Amino acid sequence: MARKTVLVAGATGLVGYAALKHFVTEPGTAVIAVSRRALADAPSVRHLALDLTDAAACRDAADDLRDVTHLVYAALFELPGLVEGWRNDQQIATNDRMLRNLLQPLLRAAPGLRHVTLLQGTKAYGVHIRPLAVPAREGRSELREQANFYWNQEDYLRSCRAGRDWGFTILRPVLVIGEAIGGAMNLIPALGVHAAVMRERGPILPYPGGAERVAQAVDADLLARAIGWAGEAAAARDEIFNVANGDVFTWPNVWPAIADAVGMRTGADEPFLLQSLGRADWDRARQRYGLVSPGLAEFVGLSLEYADYQMRYGHTEPGSAAIVSTVKLMQAGFHEVIDTEAMFRKWFKLFQQKRLLPGR
Repeated sequence: MARKTVLVAGATGLVGYAALKHFVTEPGTAVIAVSRRALADAPSVRHLALDLTDAAACRDAADDLRDVTHLVYAALFELPGLVEGWRNDQQIATNDRMLRNLLQPLLRAAPGLRHVTLLQGTKAYGVHIRPLAVPAREGRSELREQANFYWNQEDYLRSCRAGRDWGFTILRPVLVIGEAIGGAMNLIPALGVHAAVMRERGPILPYPGGAERVAQAVDADLLARAIGWAGEAAAARDEIFNVANGDVFTWPNVWPAIADAVGMRTGADEPFLLQSLGRADWDRARQRYGLVSPGLAEFVGLSLEYADYQMRYGHTEPGSAAIVSTVKLMQAGFHEVIDTEAMFRKWFKLFQQKRLLPGR
């Protein structure tokens, strides 16, 4: 029998899929994946095709959850018009309801539950509406007065935790880079599509964004290992941690590494709205390079819009730095780091090896 059973909600998303891949390598660990979309490349994982907005369906799935010891909640509902949707009442209410729909039957069905990991992000500090206090710190820099589904979910989780034996950890990753198809916020497919289309006109890949700002990213695999650590470490119990790679970057400075990773080189900056890329452009590139990746919408989801937002398309003045402190995480015992340029190269190489993007 498995030593522990990890339930990963949002298992086809950027964070959920990374967590799933991490836990299937742990000896004595069983993994149950929850997602609406089919799960690929995970033969040892039990998959529940479950819509978390459907309370009745979640209740009906309770029998499948009785062995769960750890919940990784990485499910996310995003609206079209990604950035504006972050302040939308419907988006807030839906994300609040999704967590409740899953956690209520889980708490009744799984007496052995030991830990819940909940994912937030830098929107907890208001990065989408104001300059951050640099560095943003847990417990000191939150923007609680701004409506945000993070607060709904966190308050509900704390209320469920009261008087129970299990613990929780809230992780706040910065920009996550990893492996996901059709997600709302994964830049590898978005930048890879742009590079493949640009490659048809020559070997130069100009930087398409606006004026720089100093920022951070986090490798999805590193984040998954932080999730694994949080589920077992006494120092992580009932705590909140920022998670980042350990360095900082600006898009213009990392762009030469990205261009090299896709087999191109940089030239003069050339602002370009990635959202304007068309389905026919990508279909032509897929055919030219013999790719197995799906059509544009299925491949990038809302990530073209997210790329324009991250690279500050249309901005001519440098932006305020968006830096969080990871001191609390390191002091608690998680010390892993990765070079951000190496991270970008790693993920482009993986997508190329899977013939989702053209090789170098």
